[in-house]
Amino acid sequence: MNNTEETLIIDHYNLQMQEIKEAMKKTKDKRMYSRYHVIYLHLKGYKNTEIIKYVDLCKHTVDNYVNAYKANGMAGLAMGKSTGAKRHLTCEQEQKLFEVVTTQTPDQVGFPHRMNWDSNIARQWVKDNFGVEYSARGMLYVLHRLNLSFTKPTYTLAKADPIKQEQFKQDFELLKKPN
Repeated sequence: MNNTEETLIIDHYNLQMQEIKEAMKKTKDKRMYSRYHVIYLHLKGYKNTEIIKYVDLCKHTVDNYVNAYKANGMAGLAMGKSTGAKRHLTCEQEQKLFEVVTTQTPDQVGFPHRMNWDSNIARQWVKDNFGVEYSARGMLYVLHRLNLSFTKPTYTLAKADPIKQEQFKQDFELLKKPN
């Protein structure tokens, strides 16, 4: 290897080190920092088995990061979208749950003497209708994903006299004001 080739290799190495150091300084994401740190140690000449002692990752993960970097450079370290757990209800079942919760009361679908939905009633309804059991928190996640939120029901008195209500509001305001 001649001096020109050595100089190009050293320049490439220095450029890679600079790029990794900059990325480590700029990122606020702990997981990305960990990926950059693995590559930094790799470029410094550490073996993957040595790197795992410093970064508290398994060998398989370190190998994946190094191979991704070798194949695609910095772009290979970018995190993909986490898939998460598989949904227990199909889209049609979720739509049916949404429809039932928003258009009917629990009393109308087989829960006597219950007029308002809560996550426990929704869990029981899903179990009865689809055979799927959810934890309390799991059902809250489903309801949140369906853009449903908990609100306390408010009641209006059908026989209330609007004139008396207005008079009460005025009297109450007078009581609140200090003399």
